[in-house]
Amino acid sequence: MEKIRALRNREAKILGHEDFFESAVTVPIMEYQGEICIILEERTSWLKKNPGEISFPGGRIERGDGSALDAAIRETCEELGLTRQDLEYIGPLDILLTPFNVLVYPFVCLVRKNAVIKPNFSECRSLLYVPLAYLMETEPITSAVAVKLVPPDDYPYELIPRGRDYPWREGSYAQFFYVWQGHVIWGLTARILQHFLSLLK
Repeated sequence: MEKIRALRNREAKILGHEDFFESAVTVPIMEYQGEICIILEERTSWLKKNPGEISFPGGRIERGDGSALDAAIRETCEELGLTRQDLEYIGPLDILLTPFNVLVYPFVCLVRKNAVIKPNFSECRSLLYVPLAYLMETEPITSAVAVKLVPPDDYPYELIPRGRDYPWREGSYAQFFYVWQGHVIWGLTARILQHFLSLLK
């Protein structure tokens, strides 16, 4: 009974999170050329994951990180050449859980006016300063991808009702696309961006 009572102090996590690739990103915002802008990165072409795509600063949560927020700030500082003092933490956005075993913890941060950004060109080809006003007035192009369970050949069908004829549920995964000066913002980045913008509207 004591072990059961001890659950009172337990903080809930996402079930199965240890089987997911867990990453954290920031949505960095700063005043640039007289406009409030969101900073995005164009990833270098030689990166293994999502080369050439547009993304928020961030990356994998490492063992040494005290929290997802610590990971997001660490990665942002590494990629933008900033210090922690250059960032003002605002708050978390909703956790993004994907159907392909990726968890993303997004956080909103302000980049202080006196901060000097020095991009890490080993990861970042260029930076995009996208005006928040443009994003607020621009509706994204939307689509959806079907998500379907496909059991492996050795699945124990004999243990479930109707066996191989079991009516597996199908889902739908929303997709968003923003276009700015010829750059396409899509995928997880656009999903987080759309969520952030929806909170401001």
